[in-house]
Amino acid sequence: QVQLVESGGGLVQSGGSLRLSCKVSGSMFSAYVIRWYRQGAGKERELVARIDDSDRTEYADSVKGRFSIFRDYSRNTVELQMNNVRVEDTAVYYCNVPRPAGWGADYWGQGTPVTVSP
Repeated sequence: QVQLVESGGGLVQSGGSLRLSCKVSGSMFSAYVIRWYRQGAGKERELVARIDDSDRTEYADSVKGRFSIFRDYSRNTVELQMNNVRVEDTAVYYCNVPRPAGWGADYWGQGTPVTVSP
Protein backbone atom coordinates (compact mmCIF):
# COMPACT_ATOMS: atom_id res chain seq x y z
CA GLN A 1 0.00 0.00 0.00
CA VAL A 2 1.29 3.43 -0.96
CA GLN A 3 -0.02 6.69 0.43
CA LEU A 4 0.61 10.02 -1.24
CA VAL A 5 0.13 13.40 0.41
CA GLU A 6 0.66 16.59 -1.56
CA SER A 7 1.41 19.98 -0.08
CA GLY A 8 2.76 23.36 -1.06
CA GLY A 9 -0.05 24.69 -3.21
CA GLY A 10 -1.32 28.22 -2.92
CA LEU A 11 -1.59 31.59 -4.60
CA VAL A 12 1.36 32.94 -6.56
CA GLN A 13 1.80 35.81 -8.99
CA SER A 14 2.63 35.23 -12.63
CA GLY A 15 6.38 34.92 -13.03
CA GLY A 16 6.84 33.70 -9.48
CA SER A 17 7.87 30.35 -8.06
CA LEU A 18 6.26 27.64 -6.00
CA ARG A 19 7.39 24.22 -4.81
CA LEU A 20 5.00 21.34 -4.44
CA SER A 21 5.83 18.32 -2.36
CA CYS A 22 4.50 14.76 -2.50
CA LYS A 23 5.15 12.71 0.62
CA VAL A 24 5.39 9.02 -0.32
CA SER A 25 4.81 6.29 2.22
CA GLY A 26 5.97 2.75 1.65
CA SER A 27 9.27 0.94 1.82
CA MET A 28 10.21 1.15 -1.85
CA PHE A 29 10.36 4.90 -2.37
CA SER A 30 13.35 4.82 -4.70
CA ALA A 31 11.77 2.13 -6.87
CA TYR A 32 8.56 3.95 -7.65
CA VAL A 33 7.84 5.81 -10.83
CA ILE A 34 6.16 9.00 -9.65
CA ARG A 35 4.18 11.43 -11.74
CA TRP A 36 2.71 14.86 -11.22
CA TYR A 37 -0.58 15.56 -12.97
CA ARG A 38 -2.74 18.65 -12.98
CA GLN A 39 -6.34 19.42 -13.75
CA GLY A 40 -7.59 22.90 -14.44
CA ALA A 41 -11.23 23.92 -14.17
CA GLY A 42 -13.18 22.42 -17.05
CA LYS A 43 -10.09 20.69 -18.41
CA GLU A 44 -8.91 17.12 -18.60
CA ARG A 45 -6.23 15.89 -16.25
CA GLU A 46 -2.81 16.16 -17.89
CA LEU A 47 0.60 14.73 -17.11
CA VAL A 48 3.04 17.44 -16.07
CA ALA A 49 6.22 15.62 -15.08
CA ARG A 50 7.50 12.14 -14.39
CA ILE A 51 10.50 10.65 -12.60
CA ASP A 52 11.43 7.00 -12.91
CA ASP A 53 13.32 4.59 -10.67
CA SER A 54 16.64 5.78 -12.11
CA ASP A 55 15.67 9.41 -11.51
CA ARG A 56 15.30 10.09 -15.20
CA THR A 57 12.78 12.83 -15.80
CA GLU A 58 10.26 13.80 -18.45
CA TYR A 59 8.15 16.93 -18.81
CA ALA A 60 5.15 18.15 -20.71
CA ASP A 61 6.12 20.61 -23.42
CA SER A 62 4.13 23.31 -21.68
CA VAL A 63 6.37 23.23 -18.59
CA LYS A 64 9.79 22.32 -20.00
CA GLY A 65 12.45 24.71 -18.83
CA ARG A 66 10.21 26.04 -16.06
CA PHE A 67 9.35 23.04 -13.86
CA SER A 68 11.70 20.54 -12.27
CA ILE A 69 10.86 17.21 -10.64
CA PHE A 70 13.25 15.53 -8.23
CA ARG A 71 13.38 13.20 -5.24
CA ASP A 72 14.36 14.20 -1.75
CA TYR A 73 15.61 10.93 -0.31
CA SER A 74 16.03 12.39 3.17
CA ARG A 75 12.31 13.11 3.40
CA ASN A 76 10.83 10.49 1.03
CA THR A 77 9.25 13.20 -1.05
CA VAL A 78 9.05 14.03 -4.72
CA GLU A 79 9.26 17.75 -5.31
CA LEU A 80 7.90 19.78 -8.19
CA GLN A 81 9.73 23.08 -8.42
CA MET A 82 7.66 25.51 -10.47
CA ASN A 83 9.44 28.60 -11.76
CA ASN A 84 8.24 31.42 -13.97
CA VAL A 85 4.66 30.29 -13.46
CA ARG A 86 1.89 31.40 -15.78
CA VAL A 87 -1.83 31.95 -15.34
CA GLU A 88 -2.42 28.80 -17.37
CA ASP A 89 -0.57 26.75 -14.73
CA THR A 90 -3.56 27.28 -12.44
CA ALA A 91 -4.88 23.84 -11.53
CA VAL A 92 -5.14 21.21 -8.86
CA TYR A 93 -1.90 19.25 -8.86
CA TYR A 94 -1.90 15.53 -8.08
CA CYS A 95 0.81 13.06 -7.27
CA ASN A 96 0.51 9.60 -8.82
CA VAL A 97 2.24 6.23 -8.57
CA PRO A 98 1.24 3.97 -11.44
CA ARG A 99 0.69 0.25 -10.97
CA PRO A 100 1.28 -2.49 -13.54
CA ALA A 101 -1.71 -3.61 -15.58
CA GLY A 102 -3.83 -6.05 -13.61
CA TRP A 103 -2.43 -4.97 -10.25
CA GLY A 104 -5.28 -2.61 -9.41
CA ALA A 105 -5.84 1.09 -9.58
CA ASP A 106 -2.98 3.58 -9.53
CA TYR A 107 -2.24 5.39 -6.30
CA TRP A 108 -3.29 9.04 -6.13
CA GLY A 109 -2.95 11.82 -3.63
CA GLN A 110 -5.74 14.19 -2.70
CA GLY A 111 -4.32 17.07 -4.72
CA THR A 112 -3.07 20.53 -3.88
CA PRO A 113 -4.47 23.64 -5.59
CA VAL A 114 -2.30 26.18 -7.34
CA THR A 115 -3.64 29.55 -8.42
CA VAL A 116 -1.52 31.89 -10.50
CA SER A 117 -2.67 35.50 -10.58
CA PRO A 118 -1.88 37.86 -13.47
